[in-house]
Amino acid sequence: MKKNKKILFIAGGILLLLLIVLAIKKKNNRDYIKVATETVQIRNIIETISATGKIQPVKDIKITPYISGEVIEIFVKEGDKVKAGDLLVRIDPEIYKSAFEQAEAQLNSQKANLANARAQLAQVEARFKNAETVFNRNKALWEKKVISDADFETAKTNYEIAKADLDAIKQSIKASEFAVNSAEAALRKSREDLNKTAVYAPADGRVSKLSVEKGERVMGASQFSAGTELMRIANLDNMQAVVDVNENDIVKVKLGDTSLIEVDAYLNRKFKGIVTEIATSASTSGVSIDQVTNFQVKIQILRESYLDLIPPDQPEYIPFRPGMSATVDIQTRRRNKVLSVPIQAVTTRQDSTGKVKRSESVSQENEEEKKAVSTTESFKEYVFIYDNGYARMREVKSGIQDNNYIEIVSGLKEGEEVISAPYSAISRQLKNGDRVEKVPKDKLYEVK
Repeated sequence: MKKNKKILFIAGGILLLLLIVLAIKKKNNRDYIKVATETVQIRNIIETISATGKIQPVKDIKITPYISGEVIEIFVKEGDKVKAGDLLVRIDPEIYKSAFEQAEAQLNSQKANLANARAQLAQVEARFKNAETVFNRNKALWEKKVISDADFETAKTNYEIAKADLDAIKQSIKASEFAVNSAEAALRKSREDLNKTAVYAPADGRVSKLSVEKGERVMGASQFSAGTELMRIANLDNMQAVVDVNENDIVKVKLGDTSLIEVDAYLNRKFKGIVTEIATSASTSGVSIDQVTNFQVKIQILRESYLDLIPPDQPEYIPFRPGMSATVDIQTRRRNKVLSVPIQAVTTRQDSTGKVKRSESVSQENEEEKKAVSTTESFKEYVFIYDNGYARMREVKSGIQDNNYIEIVSGLKEGEEVISAPYSAISRQLKNGDRVEKVPKDKLYEVK
């Protein structure tokens, strides 16, 4: 009996000891934070700006008519290749033929009036010379008291009438000349309008878009309207990505920056491009305070980056179509062979210089002073070094970054081990000196 009690007592003591050990181990495990680490390495960092947009031809000409009317003939279809001077569309010319004929008749009428006025000029000049001769002779006789005052006044009146008639016919000739010039100008305009019923290609290219059909009525261009778009002629051999860049990033973009272009039609493929144009004026989208300000950037796609998509037996094949969606990474800055860590390894914390403590020591009565001290707190960048099961907080200074890594300008050495995950712990939970458990990244979130 006593032996059994002794066995039970020993067993109970062992069980209690095991429970105490398990409790201590569990408590210690709760204090450990699971983390993943990476070493500080030398890398090439390329800073990029991402933007989305559409593929468009570098040269895209909108064809609009000069005159209004009904489209009676279309000589091309979408996709056709054309050369400068090729006939594209004809607009009904009948009304413009009538206007031309009327202008031509008006010109002939004005020319006839001018010829008649010039013929009258000869007669009027002859009468004027005769009246002038009679007047001069009678004037001399009148001065010698040979003729009466009445005869002299008659000769003088006839001379003045003849002079007025001469001046009038000269003015009439000038008016006829002006009328002829005006009629000639009207005839030229009528001829131009008649000629413009035929629309020709202004440059070599391909019909990328046909907007009208035979029988439609179109409006001509004017100072108030650009007119009806008939079609577009584009040079599809030179394509570009037209994207919108946010106002915060546009200051980093420069002409000539290299870009990598992803086109939705070609998955897992990137094409190279060069920034060729940066808008100086912004475009906005949205309403009121939610407006987003963007700047348009044009990136020409380098032909050599897609030559493999052009079949050898089809040298004119175009792999891109206007309007295709594209995502562009513009490479704005590059650093070669610099220290780097994963982006998520760097966190921002309040400056630990004691300002927080000073603010806490301010008396409750002086609340305004407390707020003023608190607002002077600054923020700095830190990483956590893995040190044999402990997290050591260290201040660093960062530089540029790409999609995965960030440059470390100061604070770290190559080969040091930094905590890179989980980001929630790095950004908020970890403190200097905390105990951590290093695990592989794929086991970081396993729950036993």
